[in-house]
Amino acid sequence: MSNSHAARDIDTSRPHSARMYDYYLGGKDHFDVDKQAAEAVATAYPGIFTCARENRAFMHRATRVLAREHGIRQWLDIGTGIPTEPNLHQVAQAVVPDARVVYADNDPLVLKYAERLMRSTRQGRTTYIQADVNDPQSLLNAPELEDVLDLGQPVALSLNALMHFVTDAQDPYGIVDRLLGVLPAGSALALSHCTPDFDSPTWQKVTDIYTNSGTPVQFRSQGDVARFFEGLDLLAPGVTVGHRWRPDGADGDAADGHSDAEVSLWAGVGIKRSVR
Repeated sequence: MSNSHAARDIDTSRPHSARMYDYYLGGKDHFDVDKQAAEAVATAYPGIFTCARENRAFMHRATRVLAREHGIRQWLDIGTGIPTEPNLHQVAQAVVPDARVVYADNDPLVLKYAERLMRSTRQGRTTYIQADVNDPQSLLNAPELEDVLDLGQPVALSLNALMHFVTDAQDPYGIVDRLLGVLPAGSALALSHCTPDFDSPTWQKVTDIYTNSGTPVQFRSQGDVARFFEGLDLLAPGVTVGHRWRPDGADGDAADGHSDAEVSLWAGVGIKRSVR
């Protein structure tokens, strides 16, 4: 699909989660309808800006840890969102210049800006696939995937702030199992997920805003998020609040800088040791 075709497919009549997330991060790639919905969320839950930033910081740290400590050189990042620097490939390639990254998202606006995701180091490679996590087979069958990634070598599956947009009716655990199932031992799952655990009434309001805007969501408890890692070896400190997952100061993060309720994001990284 060309970028001009993608632009024609962009629906500006209702808010979109990727563009709302761009607003939370202080970006400029959103429309008034997204700003209005995002501000409604922020009225109900002022911590949403912190949550978005901490989600981003977790992705950076998890990427660095997997590259430095676990020999990962390949990433499959689904639900990429609108590019925000540093993007995952920039973080990975700063550690291992030959890192290869496949990005996937189903939003035409992300496709419009996908060129930003293609600016790889000379040693590494990146590509972008227009695909929906709810149809994992079409993603796995995309020729661009095997063109960039060697599925015989470990791959990190990166699902950041994505799976709460997959309701139980859509079989989220089955989707993750399907994706991990094609990856060899030594691969990893890095996942973050918003939660109502610290303030259920507020998160019900957030749920209603997204659902009424045409985007069903299902925010999950720590136990339900931990289910995504069944059969994997969880890295310490396990499934924890996002800002408490190995804070290293590199992104200006500090575990005591925010309350757990403000962040309201479970995060974890697991290593696949054998066939699930």
